Amino acid sequence: MIHPFFSLHTHGFIRAAVACPSVRVADPAFNAARTIEMARDAHVRGASLVLFPELGLSAYAIDDLLQQEALLSAVETALCELVKASRALQPIIVVGAPLRHRGRLYNCAVAILRGRVLAVTPKTYLPNYREFYEKRHFASGAFVSAEEITLAGQIAPFGSDVLLEASDFDGLAIHMEVCEDVWVPIPPSSRAALAGATVLLNLSASNAIVGKSDYRQTLCAAHSARCLAAYLYSAAGQGESTTDLAWDGEALIYENGDLLAKAPRFSDEPQMVVADIDLGRLLAERARQGTFGDCADVEAGATQYRRVEFELAAPRDVDLGLLRDVPRFPFVPNDEARLAELCFEAFNIQSHGLEQRLRAARIQKVVIGVSGGLDSTQALLVAVTAMERLGLPRTNILAYTLPAFATTDRTKNNAWRLMRAVGVAAQEIDASAACKQMLEDIGHPAARGAAVYDATYENVQAGARTSLLFRLANLHDAIVVGTGDLSELALGWCTYGVGDQMSHYNVNGSVPKTLIQHLIRWCARDARFGMETVSVLTDILATEISPELIPGEEAQRTEAFVGPYALQDFNLYYTTRYGFDPAKTAFLSWHAWRDSRAGQWPSVIADKDRVAFDLPEIKHWLTVFLRRFFATSQFKRTAVPNGPKVSSGGSLSPRGDWRAPSDSSPEAWLSALSSIP
Repeated sequence: MIHPFFSLHTHGFIRAAVACPSVRVADPAFNAARTIEMARDAHVRGASLVLFPELGLSAYAIDDLLQQEALLSAVETALCELVKASRALQPIIVVGAPLRHRGRLYNCAVAILRGRVLAVTPKTYLPNYREFYEKRHFASGAFVSAEEITLAGQIAPFGSDVLLEASDFDGLAIHMEVCEDVWVPIPPSSRAALAGATVLLNLSASNAIVGKSDYRQTLCAAHSARCLAAYLYSAAGQGESTTDLAWDGEALIYENGDLLAKAPRFSDEPQMVVADIDLGRLLAERARQGTFGDCADVEAGATQYRRVEFELAAPRDVDLGLLRDVPRFPFVPNDEARLAELCFEAFNIQSHGLEQRLRAARIQKVVIGVSGGLDSTQALLVAVTAMERLGLPRTNILAYTLPAFATTDRTKNNAWRLMRAVGVAAQEIDASAACKQMLEDIGHPAARGAAVYDATYENVQAGARTSLLFRLANLHDAIVVGTGDLSELALGWCTYGVGDQMSHYNVNGSVPKTLIQHLIRWCARDARFGMETVSVLTDILATEISPELIPGEEAQRTEAFVGPYALQDFNLYYTTRYGFDPAKTAFLSWHAWRDSRAGQWPSVIADKDRVAFDLPEIKHWLTVFLRRFFATSQFKRTAVPNGPKVSSGGSLSPRGDWRAPSDSSPEAWLSALSSIP
């Protein structure tokens, strides 16, 4: 027995398998035995569902043997054996079989659960072109609805109008279709998804020809994305007749456009792929994407579905692990091959946003504060790119380093090195005098030499810098480019109003800290702003993240106060992008971060920086995130300046992805933390 937190079923995941067994042509007894073997394997691996290929009990390419009484009777006997064997197995077993009904033969998908035939769905679209001749043997299920079939001594729903719905597992609704059904302009599964199906199954044969696999994968990926569903696809493989065709045994699992699992093709051995499908993610996407519901309303009535209930009985006291990739950095591409491409897109979205603002404002200069830290570095590089695109000199960027009480030599030197390397108009204004004057004016103890380093002391410095930048912009007919990032805005780690929360246009406003780090690494790796910038960018990346507002030998460490940005960006993504509850966010974070040796790391992250977090750490920093995000920081987000949305993770602009009251209670989220051990 384990704590329910550690069970994938507690958090809305189901484990699904797609199997490609070896078959023997026209030998149902052999094929049923192989199917049972693989169903038992799926059971051992914790699957709740296992999908087999089209006509898997008879084999697909048997032509006129489908009209033989002996063969069809043997298929029915084989199904009886499969139903009997299923009584001891956990997963829903979905197999393909040629079945007789009311004097006609149908190409069917049969769903079986622990000795019960749940439903039988006949193929709707029968290909009868080029190498396919299915209309020679089969009747279409297009007009078969509200009927029943007797199979394995049971009466089961029969028709193309069946949805299988779990009574004990929120969001699990299954639809079955067969091969060609997904190749038509409006697949049956499209309307099924609009009617609530979240897991779409395709039992396929689909012979192999050059280039077809790529098309199949594109088709399944796009269909799962368009339907906001999981799509499981199983093609015929080893043992099928090669009289005129060949078979590759392609097995695929997609979820909302993302490939979760894929079997090797042309294998001599039976293949099974297993993945964990996030039903909660699918439901969240459907709830947010209002046009999906609108389309369901338009299509309502096109098909009247029978909803067949079943009890999944998925255990919540067993730790099955999690069979899916959970990226540590959800805002950053996990695919190394696409990293450069997506960094290019992000960088250009930022720079194009600034270009348009300058054109619209009829202004040719920008003012920016450069601290020698990550955010101002990224904003400066974006500004340089925008100026080049506008055909304006880099000296139209008026860059200022603004040291105050706690500025270190390292960050100030890096600010100067960077400004010189990129060729902007660089100046230094010491903000200390202005800060001292304000501390005196308001009667702060620090003005008399007391070591009182409170929020007022810190914000006086942030405010003095911002005030200087705005007045410099007035003086030079320029706009102030903001540098604060999405992570700081989420955590409220910015000074409101006359502070780093405010600017004329913020290019970093929807870019989280972890993505900014990757963008700067990308610029340094490729020397995109010249070789002279490489060493300074590298040193900026290696510098401890700090606001540098409190003097002393030991620097302020931002992450020691608000938490590691890697964890907080993770929390931000799953809280705002999908609205996941704290326990599910922690469950995903635990799987992503508990072992530094597991999973993928972007190659640009050094071994020494590949850290791990245990569950108590994850829960602690999630608590910090929830308090800061929901209890104290919304008023800052309500008044953010303009800036472009950069990633699908979203922004926190009240004009964009996030609208929320500034005075709401955080108790619903904080109380949910109790379900995390």
